[in-house]
Amino acid sequence: MLLAHLSDAHIGPLPAPRLRELLGKRVTGWVNWRRGRRLAHDMDALAAVCADIDAHAPDHVAFTGDVVNIGLPAEFPAARAFLERLGPPERVSFTPGNHDVYVRSSLRPLFDSLAPWMTGDDGVAPAPGRGFPYVRRRSAVALVGLCSGAPTMPFLASGRLGRAQIAATRRLLAQLREEGLTRVIMIHHPPHPGGARPGRGLTDAAAFARMIAGVGAELVLHGHNHVASLARLPGPDGPVPVLGAPSASARPGSGGPRAGYHLIRIAPAGGGRPRITVETRGFGPQDEGVTTLARLTPAE
Repeated sequence: MLLAHLSDAHIGPLPAPRLRELLGKRVTGWVNWRRGRRLAHDMDALAAVCADIDAHAPDHVAFTGDVVNIGLPAEFPAARAFLERLGPPERVSFTPGNHDVYVRSSLRPLFDSLAPWMTGDDGVAPAPGRGFPYVRRRSAVALVGLCSGAPTMPFLASGRLGRAQIAATRRLLAQLREEGLTRVIMIHHPPHPGGARPGRGLTDAAAFARMIAGVGAELVLHGHNHVASLARLPGPDGPVPVLGAPSASARPGSGGPRAGYHLIRIAPAGGGRPRITVETRGFGPQDEGVTTLARLTPAE
């Protein structure tokens, strides 16, 4: 399988909010957008990343969250159009980030608009409080979508899975292992302890790590930090790679991380651990367009 992994598109421009929609946390997000975030994300760069994905014709696309900015209802039609541009729901899998569930009132438009890209093989559409983890079996690969996005207080960007989701994920991963499938977990927040700064991390990362130590996985994909990264968690069959994607829309030439994504090749290995290779593609320092930035074999 050839899998494209992108994250943190932060679709813009931000539509003008109603005054009542800026009550609570959204007002800080709106100010942050106006003061700088809107300059950090470039829709032309995002279009170039998507065109590069198209040129490589992946079998599936994994999008690990933050398609919008402050969870306004008016943001989700553009978010749905973007997912449609990436591909149909059977070929694109999405899991929410903290910006997608910015406040509680974001949940209903999120699920109303994007549920088809978060619906597993059982056909049960997700809704607030249910639907995760979901699983999609594609050939010898099982894509497992988790939801770490949760409404938080102002100035926090942390995530949480909760005991019920972790327990359900444990059972699902054990079942998929029995089926002999390559298990690829999708989550927005870095799920390893210390994976993000205080106030931005997964609050139950330690519990997630204990779960992986017991049942394992072959690969974990996340976003949130806007940089390409590789960490590892202990698993029963050896280290489990934890791969972070850059923002797919980070403005080239801004002096910070630049837009990019991962191309992941998963090849069976005759009953053993599959061979997984990763090519990171994006904008380099010369702004020469989307090109290969790095290659690695994360399990080695």
